[in-house]
Amino acid sequence: MERTNWDYYRTLLAVLDTGSLSAAARHLGLTQPTVGRHIEALEAEAGQQLFTRSQRGLEPTDTALSMRHLAEAMAAAADAIRRTASESRTAVAGSVRISASDVIAVEVLPEILAPVMAGHAALDIEVSVSDAVEDLLNRQADIALRMVKPTQDALLVRHIGEIPIGCFARDDVIARHGTPQKPEDITNLPTIGYDRELVYIREAMKALGDIPLPAFDFRSDSNLAQLSAIRAGCGFGFCQVPLGRRDPRLVEVVRGQIPLSLPLWVVMHEDLRHSPRCRVVFDALVTGLKAYIASA
Repeated sequence: MERTNWDYYRTLLAVLDTGSLSAAARHLGLTQPTVGRHIEALEAEAGQQLFTRSQRGLEPTDTALSMRHLAEAMAAAADAIRRTASESRTAVAGSVRISASDVIAVEVLPEILAPVMAGHAALDIEVSVSDAVEDLLNRQADIALRMVKPTQDALLVRHIGEIPIGCFARDDVIARHGTPQKPEDITNLPTIGYDRELVYIREAMKALGDIPLPAFDFRSDSNLAQLSAIRAGCGFGFCQVPLGRRDPRLVEVVRGQIPLSLPLWVVMHEDLRHSPRCRVVFDALVTGLKAYIASA
């Protein structure tokens, strides 16, 4: 029997995520017969079927579902090995994977990383856009930007500070509806906010105390969608103060009266502190993010 390799488990994850061999093949850049052979090899090693066919496509068996977390760990390890093998111990070269929330990844990181990449042509950056806390100990990422305090051991941690949150609206929105003088006034205006009250939102809202929350007129659980709605003039909404102040059309209201902020840490596995590629990126992130917060 052909011995399975890590690529087969990457294929397994793709089939689990997409529900078909053809979609998994497109996702991985492989042919459908190759994907089929990978799954057959895993089934031969397991001694049982991993998928059954239905009208909806491929349905994973309990065995396939139980293999997911192992396959994810193996895929992360394979990626970490690839990144480590790509580096030079004497030059800043190779790939660095960064995990960050959507707003930070899209709105903040590119301008911090652009000069680093310009200065180190052999450096590659991978950004995992996720609000999930990625496991640095398992090397799912080399560096993570976290808004909850890291609790894992064996990590190099830098607390950057607190990103203030403010209420902003476009100038023409304020011209139509007036300027609220206190947070309570916002409840009577067109507002932008979340769709579902998730756990982290409930925790953040505790800081508002008795300030009532409006019934949002534009609702989304995507922070990027909310930010875009503020910029488009859909109403009054909350965003990171440095981002709001970047846009000349946005005006901050009830300034200094919103007791909300996001703590920010830059975190890296301590084994990577002597890696030239990771150290350069880590230091640039610390410096750039401190400047970002200071701009508020």
